[in-house]
Amino acid sequence: MAPFVEKVETFVQPGESEATISKFQEMVSKYKFMETHLLQRKSSLESKIPEISKTLEMVQFLESQDKNLSTQFELGDTLWANASIPPCQNVNLWLGANVMLEYPIKEAKALLSDKLGSAKMSQRQVSEDLSFIKEQITTMEVNIARVYNYDVKMKRSKK
Repeated sequence: MAPFVEKVETFVQPGESEATISKFQEMVSKYKFMETHLLQRKSSLESKIPEISKTLEMVQFLESQDKNLSTQFELGDTLWANASIPPCQNVNLWLGANVMLEYPIKEAKALLSDKLGSAKMSQRQVSEDLSFIKEQITTMEVNIARVYNYDVKMKRSKK
């Protein structure tokens, strides 16, 4: 946690202003690195959550069907085929890394619901972490400004 420097004159030793500013800038750069990582993670989660939701909706739709479902599917860029899908008991899910597994519909729903819940929880946690990191960056930038202003003040008083 970034400390807030209330009394700069007691925190900074004479002649140590530049070293203190340097340490603070190093901390800011570390916080900014963490912020970048969290923003990437947030972006990833924001793209995964709708995908998981759509997949869960489709599994629920397939579960609700009690008669043949007529549909079309794409074979190529401009080639479509008609299909009749009988009610199914199993679905295939892409798990990632080019892995697909067949699940009974109830297990697929449970798996997707769990994944959706954990993704939403991760998204909330990442948002909280981002908020915390931004507060730390702001605190450190204020500290840098205060130490710099104190240094300028001390240099002027020596003249």
